[in-house]
Formats: sequence, structure tokens, C-alpha cells
Amino acid sequence: MSLIRALGKDLEARSDDSLRALFAARPDLISPSVPDFAALAARASSRVSVQRALERLTRPQMQVLETLHLCTNTDTGHSASAEGLHQLIRGSSLAVIEQIMDTLQELALAHPAVPPHGAHAQAAGHHYYLPVGSLKDVVGIYPAGLGRSYTELVRLQPAFAQRVVQLVSELHRGGFAIHDASTPMEAALALQHWTSSPEALRDILANAPERTTALLARFRNWAMGAVPQAQRKASVTTEGADVGPVDWLLARGLLVPLDAAHVELPHSVGLALRGGAIIDDFTLSPPVPELGRTTAALRRNAALSAISETLRLVSELLHAVRENPLATLRSGGVGIREMRRLSDQLRVDQGVTGRLLELCGLAGLIRLDVDSSSWVQPPQLEWLVLPRQEQWLWLVNAWLASERVPSMVGQPMNTAAAAPSRGPSGATIPALSAGAQRPDAPVVRKRILEILHELTLEAAGPDGTVPVLDAAAVLQRAEWSQPRMARRFSSLIRGVLAEAEMLGLVGSGALSQLGSAFAEDQPDAALAILGEHLPAALNHVLLQADLTAVAPGYLAPALTEKLLVMADAEGQGPATIYRFSATSIKRALDEGYDAAGLLAFLREHSATAVPQPLEYLVEDTASRHGQLRVGQAASFVQSDDEAALRELLGGPKAAQLGLARLSPTVLTSSAPPRELAAALRSLGLSPSVDGVEPAAHVRRSSVPQESLRPVYTAPRMAPAAEEVDAQLDVLRRPGPAVGHHPGTAAGGEAATQLGLEALQRAIRLKQRIHMNVVDNLGNASLEIVVPLSVSGGRVRVFDPAKDTERVLSVHRIIDIEAAEELRQ
Repeated sequence: MSLIRALGKDLEARSDDSLRALFAARPDLISPSVPDFAALAARASSRVSVQRALERLTRPQMQVLETLHLCTNTDTGHSASAEGLHQLIRGSSLAVIEQIMDTLQELALAHPAVPPHGAHAQAAGHHYYLPVGSLKDVVGIYPAGLGRSYTELVRLQPAFAQRVVQLVSELHRGGFAIHDASTPMEAALALQHWTSSPEALRDILANAPERTTALLARFRNWAMGAVPQAQRKASVTTEGADVGPVDWLLARGLLVPLDAAHVELPHSVGLALRGGAIIDDFTLSPPVPELGRTTAALRRNAALSAISETLRLVSELLHAVRENPLATLRSGGVGIREMRRLSDQLRVDQGVTGRLLELCGLAGLIRLDVDSSSWVQPPQLEWLVLPRQEQWLWLVNAWLASERVPSMVGQPMNTAAAAPSRGPSGATIPALSAGAQRPDAPVVRKRILEILHELTLEAAGPDGTVPVLDAAAVLQRAEWSQPRMARRFSSLIRGVLAEAEMLGLVGSGALSQLGSAFAEDQPDAALAILGEHLPAALNHVLLQADLTAVAPGYLAPALTEKLLVMADAEGQGPATIYRFSATSIKRALDEGYDAAGLLAFLREHSATAVPQPLEYLVEDTASRHGQLRVGQAASFVQSDDEAALRELLGGPKAAQLGLARLSPTVLTSSAPPRELAAALRSLGLSPSVDGVEPAAHVRRSSVPQESLRPVYTAPRMAPAAEEVDAQLDVLRRPGPAVGHHPGTAAGGEAATQLGLEALQRAIRLKQRIHMNVVDNLGNASLEIVVPLSVSGGRVRVFDPAKDTERVLSVHRIIDIEAAEELRQ
């Protein structure tokens, strides 16, 4: 029976609560909605959906599922029971295996099946299972780390098939207890029987060279290994007393060469090395890492210091970008020259600058201007005027939700995980470029915070100390809780921890209270904690006679911004020094300040009196500034009647038209010439317009800054209740039974999956099938063929009636069914 139909029947027999639990664990099954249980079973059996489901399984759950895969045959319907799995998983109990199998069945990764043919009478009291059909494609060729069987290696490795008969004959003539063989398949079965038990393998290895046991131990968790000159000829008849362990194993077929540099440990050998158990390291308890300790006070102080420093650097970066926009490379991103300039301004290394740039970019604090191809600060940026705790929340929300990974900046393009590798060898990922994009970043960040929270709760000390968590400890837990995602974690975890420390979610190596709040999806609690513990921003500096201002702590963003206009920042940390000079004072004057305004600002924000040298510097620089004045004028009025111009300048229209006197006979106006002329005519005057008004130059407007602040929502792990109820209503609607013909019982999705399932099963079993094929004219014909392979939307078949091979397009096949099933 079709596995998809069997799974469909199992799903249809479930209660609504069971289906709700399934949809919560695998939300992709109803996104988009499915029309019936046949389509639901087809989607649950698809490779992509099964792969997503496996990513959420723990290590013991994966071990049980892989054991089920190795003990069953979905093509022949050979099932396995929890009792049988228990015997092959050392360290387990029957109750635990049954519980895990119930979980796998609830997740639609396995379904009940009939006992295999020839099962004992006691089988009636056991539950038997089969995994979903696509599991073999998802788990790969080495489930549970075991290699392929000798028969499969003979079928798939032509070089080994040519050599295996001679290898077995040499072993037989050498006195080894192995049957002679005349064909590659017989030789494979002989090797399989020779190495089928731990006792037999122990006898074979009794006379092995030194280091052979150590070499085989390297294949404990993975069946393939790298060996130089793996295809070299090794024979028991020509080996000497000084034979090496690799040649010794190759000569006896205990290692099978795959190519010139790799070998594989066959399934029976690996199983015998594990003492006959498929899993020999089963445990329900996650590993407990050895962790350092720190105090809660140190953790809090480190987190608050990191937050204050990040907010200060972001403010300085925004000021620097506003003054000098960041030019982009032709290929995108910010080049090394711009990074060096910005790093010098911020007085930090380029790694920190890259992370800060990425953080500002993903938070919308800087954006790419399409006109100038440079990164600029949006006008009227709300972030600059927010309280510091809200500034921090803005950054953390944006970071958690972003698909960009700031820590990938500076990594080599050809080694950064999941990053585009189109750049030249040795090139690194520039800041704000496409190379730092990772679609799975939000899910990985959230899971890392959850793991940090779990480890923190488990290792919290009674004396108030907290555990120090490093990347190794988090990765060890991730490999147990989600082994299928361990590779993603390993590529991102160090960068995520560095970014979390920069944002205060981690302090002194330990998860802070703020990080715990976000791990539990409580951002409001994090904001309250930060508001309680973060020191208030200072609104004053200490002016000194050496023309400097010392910040005695972290300053308010508005004060920092104005100080950066009139002084140059020096040093790092909260006690920043701002140095005044003729150049910096001139810069402030250019921005529109005057001497009186500058001195008034300094007196207002200084805890000490303004030193006389600084006062002299401001007044002296201002006295030399403005000898040339630049203003704005769109038109002018010229008349020899000075009295009329004085009357016009003092009239009610003067302010509206922006009139100003340049000379007794000339006025300027901010209004365009035609608008000015119309206003003068409305006053009873008769002006003439010189020349033609120039055409208006319209520049592309900048994209307005979003008024809404970024709000983080945790990655969606379960569909909404309304969506689930609507799907249940559709599934419970009366309709055809699941077991009917796929063309009538299911929609297009189910029919396609059922057809591919039958096709792939026939290929593996070399089974004839009935295909209903449509030709170019739309005429359907029923054909009996033997499918050989399917790929790229085409299937290669052998036609026994014509004794020829053909290639057919899959979309022309409207129905597939095994010929043997039709005769039953």
C-alpha cells in the first residue's frame, strides 16, 4: 500500500486536538491550506516538510527515527516495533522508545503498520511502524553514522564490484572462514555474512597490526574517511609483516575505496564495531558542560556598560555619517578606505565599526540614498531624541528580527557560511553588502538565546553566582537539542554571542536579565529592567582651561550631538574628552551658531565656569568669521524710486515675500520672479519681469523615514488558532475517502506526490508500472514500462514490448500504478 495513503488514513483517524498539536509543531503543513487528508499526507511526506520537521527533533528522537529507518523497508512494507528498536539502542528502555515513537507518530514522521511477514505470534501485542517515504532522502546515505551495505556498495561502486570477487577468493584461499564467490553480488553477501557479528569481527581483528583499532575508532560516528591513495591494490597474498593498518583493512574488504582519496566502512562492519547495536550512546539527558562562574553584579555592570558604550558609538557614527556620507563600492557595501576613515573618527577598530554600521543599517538609522549611492542619515530621525532605554530597545528589536548578520563583516567570502562566494579568493565581506545576509538568522538568534536561558537556569548557583557561557557550551547543547541544525549554529554562534554582548544581552560572558527577558519573549520586562538600572544620561560637562570639555559619564544624545559640532572627540569610554579648536569653532559658526549662542550653550551645560582661554577662542574666531556673507534669494526688485522701495519693504507683504535690502535701489526676495511680480501687481504696481523664469529642477525625493519604530516579533512557530480552526473545518467536510484512486480522491498536490512515490518505488524494486501518457495531440495511451531513473522533470523508461529505452516528460504522465498491484 502507498505510504502516503497509509499516512492519510492515520491522519484522518486522529482527533481534532491531535491535529492541532500536529499543526502547531509543523505549521508548514497548512500554509497554504490543504483541501483534504490526502493532500495533507502528501505534504507531510514531502522532502522539504520532513526536513523542516527533523530540524526540531532532539538527538534521542533522531536516533530512534534513524534506527527505525535502518530496520524497515518502505518499499516492501517491512515494519519494525518499539521492542525491536529497543534491542538495537543500547542504554534505552522500552517505555522510553514507545514514548518517542508516539511523539514521532504525532509529528507524522511515522505511522502504524502491519507486522512484517513471518513475525512471531507475540507480534500481535506490539505496535509496528513505518517511517514516511521521503525519510531516506532526508537523512542521507549514512543514517546513524553507519555506512552502506556491501551489496549496495557493489551496486554503486563499479571499481569495488570489479575487485570484490578476487578479494573474496584470496581470503578464501588464505584460510579465512568466508565462502567463495563467483559473482560480485555473491561476494558482497559473503563479506556481509563474514562480518555480521561482533564476535566474528573480533576474531578477524585479532591479528591486525598496531593502530588498527585506533584507526577504526575514527569511523565510530561517521562511515566515510579520507585516506591517501585509497584505491591502491592491497592483497592478503602479498602483504608483508610490516603491513600498515589501512592496507590490512583494504585487503580484507573491511574498508571499501570510494575514490582516490576516500574510503567507507561498510554497514555490517560498523554495526559489529558497536557491539551489534545501531545506537550505543543513547541518553535522554543533555550533556552538562563545565562552566565558569561570575557574580550577578559583575554581569549587570558589564551589560550596562556595553549598552551605554554602544549607544554612545551609534550616536557618534550617525553624526559622522551625517557630516560625511559613506560612499559605496561598485559591487555594493562600504569599502575598506571608508571603513578606516570611520574607524578613526570613532576611535575603534574596524571590526567594531563593521558591526556598528550593520546595526545602524538593519535598524534603519542609516539608509542608502539612491541619488548619491551613499549611506546617509535619514532626515528627522526619531531615534536621536528618544530616551536611552528606548534607543536600546529599538536596536535590539531590529537586531532580533533582521536577516543580516553583522559579525559576518570582514569574513572571507569563500569561507563564510551561507554567504555568497562570488568574490575573488581572499576577498572579505564588506559592511552593508549582500554577503552578510542569512535568511535563517532570526531563528538561530532566538534559539541561541533560549539555549543560553536554559543553561543559565540549570547552572544558577545558590550563592547568587551565574554561569559563564561560551560558544562551546552553547554548541554542545544545540547539538543535542537540534542536531540537524548544529551546522547552522556552529557558523553563527560566535558572532551572535559577540553581537549580544555588544547589546547588553550578555554581560561578563553570562546571559543578563535583559537577555533572559527576550528569551522568554518579554521585551517590556527588559525595558523596565533597563530603565531601573541604567544610569541617567548626564546633561553637563567639565570645561577646562586647556580648551577641553570632559564628560564625567555618558551624555544625553542631544548634548553629544551639539558638542560634536563645536568640538572634536578624543579617547574612548564614558569619560570622553572634547577638544575645542579654531577649526571646530569655525565649524559650529558655519552651522549657524554665533559667539553669543556658543558661549550661552557652554555656560548652560558646564558644571564649571567657562575658562577665559575658551571664551577668547570663541570670540576671536567669531570676529574673523562672516566677512563674506552668503544668503538665499530667488528674485530681485530694482527701482530708482527709493521711497517706493522703502514703502514696499515696510509693507505687510515684506515678510511673506522674504524681502531684504541690498542697496537703496535694489531689494531681494525669496519668492520666484513670477510670484513676486504677481504680488507686486496685487499692490497696484506695474513691474516688468526681466528674462524668463528658469525651469524648476525637481530632485528625486528621499524615502521618508518610517515613523513606526521596529517591533520584534518572535519567529512564527505555530499557526494562529483561527487558521487551524478553518483548516479543520475543511478537512472534516464530507468528501471522498483517502484510500481511493489518487486521481479522484486527492487534488493536484496529492496526485503528484502519489505518482512520484509509485515511480521511485518501482525504480528501486525494478518493477513494471502502468503509465497513462498523453502525447502532443492530447491523446492518452496506457503503457507498461520499467522506469530506470527520474531527474530534471524527465523519466527514463524501458519498454519491454519494443525492447527500447525512452525518455518521457513527467508532466505528460497523468497516472502511475504498479502493474503487480493491478493483478492482485
